[in-house]
Amino acid sequence: MKTIKEINEKIKKGDAVILTAEEVIDLVEKEGLKKASQAVDVVTTATFGPMCSSGIYFNIGHTKPRIKLGGGKAALNDVPCHAGLAAVDLFLGSNSLPDDDPRNRIYPGEFSYGGGHAIQDLAAGRDLILEATAYGTDCYPRKQLKTYININDLNEAMLFNIRNCYQNYNVAINSSEKVIYTYMGILQPKLGNANYCSAGCLSPLLCDPFCQTIGIGTRIFLGGGIGYVSWWGTQHNPDVERTEKGIPKYPAGTLALIGDLKKMSEQWLVGTSMAGYGVTLSVGVGVPIPILNEEILSYAAVKDEDILAPIVDYSKDYPQRESSCLGFVNYAQLKSGEIEIEGRKISTGSLSSLRKAREIANILKNWIEKGQFTLTEPVEKIPSVDSNYKFKPLKERRVE
Repeated sequence: MKTIKEINEKIKKGDAVILTAEEVIDLVEKEGLKKASQAVDVVTTATFGPMCSSGIYFNIGHTKPRIKLGGGKAALNDVPCHAGLAAVDLFLGSNSLPDDDPRNRIYPGEFSYGGGHAIQDLAAGRDLILEATAYGTDCYPRKQLKTYININDLNEAMLFNIRNCYQNYNVAINSSEKVIYTYMGILQPKLGNANYCSAGCLSPLLCDPFCQTIGIGTRIFLGGGIGYVSWWGTQHNPDVERTEKGIPKYPAGTLALIGDLKKMSEQWLVGTSMAGYGVTLSVGVGVPIPILNEEILSYAAVKDEDILAPIVDYSKDYPQRESSCLGFVNYAQLKSGEIEIEGRKISTGSLSSLRKAREIANILKNWIEKGQFTLTEPVEKIPSVDSNYKFKPLKERRVE
């Protein structure tokens, strides 16, 4: 047994042994679980891909004369912000679109610019146009505002993502006769392709399937800077069927993340357009897993072939919220570029970048090796299978 405190002491002295989740697989095979767990102190995990439930909140500072944006309207580069917080606090979601975007009226919509792109522009230090209207009060008399702003003008700018790092996810296919446009990308008819979105054995919550080390307060790599797990994410659902090794076979846990946008990079926060669907933000996340014992390492060293993902038809079953699954494939098969469904070989594509996930895992490894990044003790656990937390879909009730 080790403790996070002991591992941090080794990090400060430069004695800690850090491996990425891919590297540790080879060590466990060579040395065995017991020796490897004694040798390794931290395993770095990572993912990079579209994460829709992302956004920023920011404070623009008081104008002269003062303006009360709360209850009014505000937009960055024509992308609407939520102005219901306070006088000069705003929130911008990654899915937000300009009012004049044609959306899917011209099908499939291009969605060339939206919230995710504006967030990337801010992170890059570019100037954006802030335009706002207010109703005016005695203490906040101003009613109009139009100005250039960039991230250096803002008092605070925080990335706050309410659902990131999905623990496993669907493999999307299309059995219909037409092309369909989804958040899982463009799906060709008659099982023409299969799309997935996960880094597999590098993905944080697949390397800690019961959230034994990842909890509220865990320090992480977020968007190129340092962030924290602030809570479990929306749609968190740990109570799903698992493999014998404890890996969820369906979409399961999620994380809510927070960090200082001013210290992040456009390289790891990328505005993303999804044809026929909308806009989002591709986010880079890296999570360190302290190897406190053999059990934790056994999970962190999970192989792609041991992680199963469900095949779901996005032409009918998914939109109608049917729970049918056409079978399972493992991530080794998905990453090979080809899987077999109903006796047919089908090409696969990933919305998640494995190359960038590997880069993040190595950046985080380098930070820890140099003593620039230490681990935090979670202040509270994320609900897992041993908790009373239950995920509930909407139960619609008739409104008279």
